[in-house]
Amino acid sequence: QVQLVESGGGLVQAGGSLRLSCAASGRAFSTYHMGWFRQAPGKEREFVATFTWGSRVPDYADFVKGRFTISRDSAKNTIYLQMNSLKPEDAARYYCAAGIVGGRMIRQYDYWGQGTQVTVSS
Repeated sequence: QVQLVESGGGLVQAGGSLRLSCAASGRAFSTYHMGWFRQAPGKEREFVATFTWGSRVPDYADFVKGRFTISRDSAKNTIYLQMNSLKPEDAARYYCAAGIVGGRMIRQYDYWGQGTQVTVSS
């Protein structure tokens, strides 16, 4: 079992920055792939970024490339999503996920946090 708790969301003006955190705990956590997804009202949940603990190359959705950065602190069992140059269309609930398989698809993840809300004002 893996437990995930997100934090760091809030209200920010367009062009601003936020850093989301995802604290993970549970058995064999370090063997899981980790990802960030988001869901805006009335829309489906979509992939944002992912990485594997053993990989040095993260993967990003095209709409966040160059603006968002996924990173980790292994000592704290925490992953982060640094979001810069935020746009109103980035407003959504952001979810952290962990999965044995990993990837860009929701079904590739086994565990999910409750999410943290990001609001971007224009």
